[in-house]
Amino acid sequence: MLVDSHCHLDLAPFSADLALVIRRAQAAGVTRLVVPAVSAKRWPALLALAEQYAPIYIALGLHPYFQAEHSEQDLLLLESLLAQRHPKVVAVGECGLDWVIADADRAKQQTLLEQQWLLAEKFELPVILHVRKAHPELLSLLKAKPAQKGAVIHAFSGSLQLANDYIQHGCLLGIGGVITYPRAAKTRAAVAELPLSKLLLETDAPDMPLAGFQGQRNEPARVVQVAESLAALKQLPLADIYSQTGANATQLFGFKP
Repeated sequence: MLVDSHCHLDLAPFSADLALVIRRAQAAGVTRLVVPAVSAKRWPALLALAEQYAPIYIALGLHPYFQAEHSEQDLLLLESLLAQRHPKVVAVGECGLDWVIADADRAKQQTLLEQQWLLAEKFELPVILHVRKAHPELLSLLKAKPAQKGAVIHAFSGSLQLANDYIQHGCLLGIGGVITYPRAAKTRAAVAELPLSKLLLETDAPDMPLAGFQGQRNEPARVVQVAESLAALKQLPLADIYSQTGANATQLFGFKP
């Protein structure tokens, strides 16, 4: 099984040709696509996509980048939607901490994350985590309150020590296009040493283009190239990469028809 564990197919760059993008992914061997939300206004569209396309599974959450849009009412709505236990809702997210964005309201971000964390626990769902320049704060949360059903650090890009810190606190690591760039030496070296049982494949489409595709829209079919880069780094057969990362995604998200 080949899974793109993180792609944003509900966003505008895919509005004109989404069906074709999904067909290309399937033709490349991608069997599951996990589409995380970024804000409450996107939740209805995500639920509709999950109903329309068999390969699509979704996560519902509030992304820290859009902190100004989020409200207490959104959290109440999130709780209501999660309570419906839709079989295609497989995680809470994308949520997290982002200290890079201008005018970051750190207190609001932390409160939103903690409240979504509690909802994930209540409804027994894993968490999809976004983190930039806030690793100590996120690790502090993980130490104080481990994710009961697991978590994934989206778009991991860091050292072996940071990777192991997250793994020790129950997280999987989302590995994407960064490893296709030879200049990403630190992350490539770290990923080469990490256990395959702790890794997921992702594209973050339409963002994070792979090496050789700079300036182009990213799409889920290119998770194949991420898998190929991972196989080369770990000196393993490509079939092993597909099999283990697919099993990791299935275990974390509990895919159901």
